[in-house]
Amino acid sequence: MKKLIVTFCFLSVFTWLSTAQKFATVDMSYILKNIPAYETANEQINQVSKKWQSEVEALQKEAETMYKNYQTELVFMSEDMKKKREEEIVAKEKEAQELKRKYFGPEGELFKKRESLMKPIQDEVYTAIQSISKERNLELVFDKSTAMSVIFTTPGIDISDEVLKQLGYSK
Repeated sequence: MKKLIVTFCFLSVFTWLSTAQKFATVDMSYILKNIPAYETANEQINQVSKKWQSEVEALQKEAETMYKNYQTELVFMSEDMKKKREEEIVAKEKEAQELKRKYFGPEGELFKKRESLMKPIQDEVYTAIQSISKERNLELVFDKSTAMSVIFTTPGIDISDEVLKQLGYSK
C-alpha cells in the first residue's frame, strides 16, 4: 500500500511539473544599453532630432519676427499691404508646421530614421530571445523593463545576460 501511495504521489508531482508553464524575464533596457551599436544609433537619432528641431524653431522664430514687425508697422500700411503681410506670416507659420510634421510626425523622418537604425538591432535581440526560449522550452518571456504589472522577479528566471552572451556582448 505504501508503494502505491508513494508511486501515486511521485506520478502526481511529475505530471504537475511537466504541465507547469516555463517562463523567464528579460530586461530590454539593460540588454540594449550593453549593445554598443544601439547606443551609437541612439546618439545619431538624438543628433538628427536636435538638428531638425533647430530648423523648425528657426522657422517659427522667423514667423514670430515677421508678426512683431507687422504689429509695429501696422499703422503705416495700406489694406493691401496688411493683407499681403498677413498672408506671408500665415504662410511662414504653415511652413514651420509642415516641416515639424515632416520631421516629427507619425510617419515622419525621425520615425523612419529610428526604424532603419533600431529595427535591425531589436530584431537581433528578438531572435536571440527566441533561440534561448526554444533551447530552454520557455513558453513565456516577459520584459520586466516595460511591464508595469511585474512587481518582483527572482534573478534565476532573468535571461538578460544569456541573451547578451548569445549576441556576443557577454560581461
